[in-house]
Amino acid sequence: MIVKKLHDSGIRSEHAYAAAFASIGLSVITWATSLKIEKGQDIERADRWGIYVGEWAPTFFGLGLALANYEKNL
Repeated sequence: MIVKKLHDSGIRSEHAYAAAFASIGLSVITWATSLKIEKGQDIERADRWGIYVGEWAPTFFGLGLALANYEKNL
């Protein structure tokens, strides 16, 4: 039901895959930027922020697979 609504709203599997790869890149950029800004401060927070953003990727890959299966069965 959710996959059908996503597909009907114009979201395709390629969009979800692109979001997953963007999430991976954003995770690295966020981690590196936060690490540089917080130099000499709480480094653990920089690591946690990068990990948080990186955890979005599996969700987007999962949505991409679900949408690909849905598109295949149309």
